[in-house]
Amino acid sequence: MSSDFIGRLEAVGRGQGCCLISREQQGMALCCFVTVSKGAWRKWLPGAQRSIIPPGAGGLWAPLWSSSSSSSSSSSSSSSRGFAGRPPGISQTPTFGFLFDIDGVLVRGRHAIPAAQEAFQKLTDSNGQLCVPAVFVTNAGNCFQHAKAQELSSALGLEISPEQIILSHSPLRLFRQFHEKCVLVSGQGPVEENARNLGFQNVITIEALRKAYPLLDMVDQSRRPKKLPPPTTDFPTIEGVILFGEPVRWETNLQLIIDVLLSNGNPGAELSAVPYPHIPVLACNMDLLWMAEAKMPRFGHGTFLLCLENIYRKVTGRELKYEALIGKPSIVTYHYAEYLIKQQAEKQGWESPIRRLYAVGDNPMSDIYGANLYNSYLKAARQTQAQAGVRGSVVAAGPQKDFNLGNDSNVLMESCESILVCTGVYRHHRDMPPVSNVCVRDTVFHGHRDFCFDPSLVEPSYVVQDVNEAVKLALEKESWS
Repeated sequence: MSSDFIGRLEAVGRGQGCCLISREQQGMALCCFVTVSKGAWRKWLPGAQRSIIPPGAGGLWAPLWSSSSSSSSSSSSSSSRGFAGRPPGISQTPTFGFLFDIDGVLVRGRHAIPAAQEAFQKLTDSNGQLCVPAVFVTNAGNCFQHAKAQELSSALGLEISPEQIILSHSPLRLFRQFHEKCVLVSGQGPVEENARNLGFQNVITIEALRKAYPLLDMVDQSRRPKKLPPPTTDFPTIEGVILFGEPVRWETNLQLIIDVLLSNGNPGAELSAVPYPHIPVLACNMDLLWMAEAKMPRFGHGTFLLCLENIYRKVTGRELKYEALIGKPSIVTYHYAEYLIKQQAEKQGWESPIRRLYAVGDNPMSDIYGANLYNSYLKAARQTQAQAGVRGSVVAAGPQKDFNLGNDSNVLMESCESILVCTGVYRHHRDMPPVSNVCVRDTVFHGHRDFCFDPSLVEPSYVVQDVNEAVKLALEKESWS
């Protein structure tokens, strides 16, 4: 099974209860945390076909696409590892699946939360094989997919395959328009390798840029050049910036990224008129905070983006613009998760179609908002299908012949239920709140600058203490034994 991003992008109108609309592109932005116009998507995906939305569907409907590209990291691996066909004593096949956040739900740092091990005892048979499809959706991106799978497997004592892991940067495979351009990448870990694995062919790291122009990095006096270096003459023009995740040296990354934006991709040039709009910027993972071993949340990539945006505005008097903002709570991430869930069920021979998803997370602004946003999308899609009076997929087929959603691809998911746990970012007085919805609605908005905020979308379907209680709740609702 390919792990490449295969998505159906759907803009859900304000009338459907979703308002993740870019301030810069009211009326034409995709409500999936990808702030691009319809024309830009057609340019980036030249082979994509527009789906047919019936008259009277309402809302800000945008095109849906289906695409796929090869991935050497997953094409040869088995997606059936870690799954059981049907555990002894259980006669029914699952009609539901789980989307688990990782940090703050299953682990804190590298250590498993005790409730996580209890939860997976309920989801595995006597051989330790999962009997319900599950995908692990994280906004982490400064790692390899297989490394994250190994790390989680070690923490939980359960075999997790790379195909069950969704990282924040996976949808970058869609942006083929940038794959041949020279791009600057920021983050930590294997950012260059990840960029190349996603299809980017001309990649420049922050460190490579710093070495080419050592006079640009001046905050740390110990890193300043002792002698004046010769001018760099053969460095390529940078045509785009990709922000994978929070870097280690924020001062260096902030300075060099601003330099690239102000110089139109030529940081060695003298500053004249500031180009605007600047070269394209794509960012993965907008989480302001995340939960590790510390008792208080830590800064996430969203905090770095906030710094970058404010510095750019202070220096230029203009707003930093993004070509794309990717990662939870984007619809595109949940669509891919649904695809993987259905693929797992098909591989195991589970004949009953998967109807419901249970998304378990600790962050109201990403996990809960994203699950509720996707639930609104599902309702809108089903309504559109009913209005059209047809059965079948609402997705237009793409040009790639190797893409196949399987026999169940035409069956729309019924719902995506959001379950908020109190072991991570959201910990109201370290206990479950007495009036959960009121407490969640009063939370300060930690979402990204470019999107409107709908308070109803941070209200979880359920609030429980931990992931074990979340799994128990879902199994009871499904009458699963």
